[in-house]
Amino acid sequence: MVASLRAVTAPTGNGLLADLLVVDRVKVPLLASSKDEVLRELVALAVPAADAAAREAITDAVRERERLLSTGIGGGIAIPHGRTPAVASLVLAAGVARTPVAFDALDGQPVSLFFLLLGPEHVAGAHVKALGRISRLLRHESVRTALQQAATPHEFLERLAGAEAA
Repeated sequence: MVASLRAVTAPTGNGLLADLLVVDRVKVPLLASSKDEVLRELVALAVPAADAAAREAITDAVRERERLLSTGIGGGIAIPHGRTPAVASLVLAAGVARTPVAFDALDGQPVSLFFLLLGPEHVAGAHVKALGRISRLLRHESVRTALQQAATPHEFLERLAGAEAA
């Protein structure tokens, strides 16, 4: 059994992505050049304190979800996610790939903007709400572009918070 890991921050309950995402869980740029490398890199960001076996179990949960249907939703965006007992609460990580990555996206285009969402089974409702919040926010091309052009994790978070406040 994989030991449970605590999220670095707990959501405040107001539903903002900025409450789930901290600078240490944003990477600009991602170094990965394949789908599997992206998943591994994002999981490492999301649960840095996890040992190798726990990270692999978490990555497997995300891969399993990817086998059902790609989370590359189109427009250069992917929102890989998974439910796993290896985390105690919702955990969000994000990254920008300077060179877009083939991710089996629904539109067939490579992906450069990634949000990874992890959560245990008992927060399924909050998990779905967070996925919806990410999707709604990223519908706006101006938001996608601003996030993709962020030069640092701090800038990425500032732009995300600004988009949520708008």
